[in-house]
Amino acid sequence: MKKINLGTTALLFEDINQLSDVDKNLMKFAVKATKDAYAPYSKFSVGAALLMEDDTIITGNNQENAAYPSGMCAERVAIWKASSSFPNKKVKKIAIAAISSNKKLDRPVGPCGACRQTLFEYEVKQGKDVEVIFMGEFGNVIKTNSIASLLPFSFDNTYL
Repeated sequence: MKKINLGTTALLFEDINQLSDVDKNLMKFAVKATKDAYAPYSKFSVGAALLMEDDTIITGNNQENAAYPSGMCAERVAIWKASSSFPNKKVKKIAIAAISSNKKLDRPVGPCGACRQTLFEYEVKQGKDVEVIFMGEFGNVIKTNSIASLLPFSFDNTYL
């Protein structure tokens, strides 16, 4: 037996104001995208903003449905929108923000497992890391250098 360490390194910021101007601006787009989320059931609104290689910003937000499995997360809405509209442009960063009508979100809300896998697919496809920045309604913000850092033992096309 051999012990392996897959520790992830991330930066923890006390709040959005500690981010660089570029990251703060991208997060503001993610926060704005939460306002247009369709979340009448969970009251949990998520916004995602992608910074493309040409500095275009693409946003997405969660879209719920009464048949719960039919809804879609903000991160996947944004990445699919970017890929379908700009198939040859690379993604540099993604910012994710979440708010809830049920409670105050005072800690960072990272992407769900399905979103991590989907985002990772695009990171592998483009051959370049995508920075991930995420937060709740207020408080700490987390930043990682890549989507892969959020998904140890990831599955990709090399297994197929």
